[in-house]
Amino acid sequence: METTKQNSRIKPDWLKIRLPLGENVRKVSGIIKEHKLHTICTSGSCPNQAECWGAGTATFMILGDVCTRACKFCDVKTGRPGPVDIMEPGRIAKSISLLKLKHAVITSVDRDDLEDGGASIWAETIRLTKEKNPGLTMEVLIPDFNGIHKHIQEVIDTGPDVISHNMETVRRLTPEIRTKAKYDLSLKVLEFISQSGIVCKSGIMLGLGETEEEVIQTMDDLRAVDVQVMTIGQYLQPTRNHIEVKEYIHPDVFKKYEEIGLSKGFRFVESGPLVRSSYHAEKHVR
Repeated sequence: METTKQNSRIKPDWLKIRLPLGENVRKVSGIIKEHKLHTICTSGSCPNQAECWGAGTATFMILGDVCTRACKFCDVKTGRPGPVDIMEPGRIAKSISLLKLKHAVITSVDRDDLEDGGASIWAETIRLTKEKNPGLTMEVLIPDFNGIHKHIQEVIDTGPDVISHNMETVRRLTPEIRTKAKYDLSLKVLEFISQSGIVCKSGIMLGLGETEEEVIQTMDDLRAVDVQVMTIGQYLQPTRNHIEVKEYIHPDVFKKYEEIGLSKGFRFVESGPLVRSSYHAEKHVR
């Protein structure tokens, strides 16, 4: 696999990120603060915040901003979450309306402290959002709910256009960078989603030490459970406390993976250094 031949702490030119500026950025930021919401854009240190907020879009994160898991790649806070905010679904729905979004993306922290993993709040958020925003298309990026079908079904029953659950990395590296999540469990979650008939999506990061053969095997595993959309992006170390970048992958390699993925039958492959799971998500509905 091609690398940058640079020290892993030095970012190459193709990973330069614009700071968020402009009227739309201020508008999105203002609405998020006013309604006391969280976004993965800020909590997850997303490199595309400027582009997405500048276009008037954001990925909302529900169930608080503290995750019960401590994955070594993720910049979301970990610890003991506070009580569930039952008013949050309504504020999400209202904020999406104020932003006049045509497509919305919603994700959440893991809530292993809750009996249903937060499935009921997920369902209420989707229902209220669709009710207040007729014609809105929606993608939801869900946790694994510990593989419990009835909780996943609660989300399916609300009818989002796309349901995504990320593999994050290849099988060999999963125990190293994910805490409670398991590779095969995630595949089973994706298979259950696929069987519902809703567009099923997943994503991985590169630069953690995976091989080309492992990336291609992951593609095959995802296609075997009928995942239709795949995202592939570069892992960026959020802080020194997180797992280090092993290598920066050249954009040409990302393009190669896009072509391989499409040849394997994915309907859409979003592959590039700055790609994240919700990047250009409005395209994936189609």
